Amino acid sequence: MMPSTRTHSPIDLSLAGEVLANPSVETLIQHCVELDECLLADNGAVIAYSGKYTGRTPNDKFVVREPGTEPNVWWENNRPMEPETFAKIREKLAAYARGKRLYVIDTYGGADPKYRIAARFIVERPYHALFIKQLLIRPSEEELRTYEPDWTIADMGKLKMDPAADGTNGEAVIALNMAERQVLIAGTQYAGEMKKSVFTIMNYLLPQQGVLSMHCSANIGPDGLTALFFGLSGTGKTTLSADPERSLIGDDEHGWTDHGVFNVEGGCYAKCIRLSEKGEPEIWDAIRHGAILENVVVGEGGHPDYDSDRITENTRVAYPLDHIPNAVFPSVGGHPKDIVFLTSDAFGVLPPIARLTPEQSMYYFLNGYTAKLAGTEVGVKEPQPAFSTCFGAPFLPLRPKVYAELLREKIERHGAKVWLVNTGWTGGPYGVGQRMKLAHTRAMLHAAFSGALDAVPYDIDPIFELHIPTSCPDVPSEVLNPRLTWADPDAYDAKARELRALFDSNHSTYL
Repeated sequence: MMPSTRTHSPIDLSLAGEVLANPSVETLIQHCVELDECLLADNGAVIAYSGKYTGRTPNDKFVVREPGTEPNVWWENNRPMEPETFAKIREKLAAYARGKRLYVIDTYGGADPKYRIAARFIVERPYHALFIKQLLIRPSEEELRTYEPDWTIADMGKLKMDPAADGTNGEAVIALNMAERQVLIAGTQYAGEMKKSVFTIMNYLLPQQGVLSMHCSANIGPDGLTALFFGLSGTGKTTLSADPERSLIGDDEHGWTDHGVFNVEGGCYAKCIRLSEKGEPEIWDAIRHGAILENVVVGEGGHPDYDSDRITENTRVAYPLDHIPNAVFPSVGGHPKDIVFLTSDAFGVLPPIARLTPEQSMYYFLNGYTAKLAGTEVGVKEPQPAFSTCFGAPFLPLRPKVYAELLREKIERHGAKVWLVNTGWTGGPYGVGQRMKLAHTRAMLHAAFSGALDAVPYDIDPIFELHIPTSCPDVPSEVLNPRLTWADPDAYDAKARELRALFDSNHSTYL
């Protein structure tokens, strides 16, 4: 376990009306339905609603500025909070919690015992307790007997902040104090803030020990070799890693040590908008008793309507790893042989798969590109580029070069191949072209991982300088070169040059 100073609790549990310490999944499901306005779906999953916030609120996230963090934190990307402000918010949460029923959930972050942290959660909603119990690593009964937290995360989501009085940006706050090893969450009931707080902590601690923390999924092939899938939300990390022909390590957050990779979590958190049994059978079957559906519309008889975005486009499901039949335990793997950078390019100009040189690997990693679609945010009328460095800027407390240099060193040392895979549009931009077929993407990945793409000829795209295979088993050759899929090649060239200029402009900010 990581060397640490044990955390002091931000909440005095002796003043609570009732404390439920590590209740069973069955108890939490019962409390969700009876006490927390949750529903039961016909597949057995709990359906919970997070209120006003149906996604993360990054503008309300803070890191306490103190002597230990001052020289290390990437302050251009992390809102600073003074220790006095943190202490005042902590007092407000503690006062709010007095006399309430509280749930204490003890977890580990990190499947490698050498690098894991013991993270204790104190929450008011049983939905949050069930969520985090299923999402992080659950200690054994023996481990719970001697469990002491390294970190304590208090989530009083129903308590709203007053910016004028509390020094926050709005009514929500997510405040991380690295020195005191505490996280305070209030004003937002979106459960994802809890798991991402643990990931932010790991992104701070691991690189300082020579371990690369990564916003990626990971799985293992029949040959025993590991693959990583980096990507922003909606690019396919969870879908593509949940491959029935491969064994799942994890779907979202990992560390890469001198011995291999390990999962930070003990569960999966998948988008389920427009989920189908045919397209994503592994995820579909994982949504059962013990899973939590978030903000999903329910039809007659408790049947989830996965196609509805009436509440939000960001509908989610959380479930433990053991809901995936081919998950590996413990959640560790060897050094990756293949690394995939996923992007959902709504401009329709990036190829469905390309092999990256070492220099290109750093370029695309630092850019962390995908595209926002029209209608996903207020004011977005057409596709817009979205750059999130290292495929996870909101969770990076350290500067991007720290993570990029660790990735470069590990790729060089272990000889990993790096691929750019576009799961977005082809034949034109969003609204004109069509979405890449999942079957084609899976076929291209299988070919890349098996070595079938090593011997085929490659074309070099003149605008992005990407190496594009000219053939791939089970994929029509005309799909592989995006320029050939457009009705107007000149229009393709213009749009591709426009996107390349945006790439170069964004990349220059990290040089």
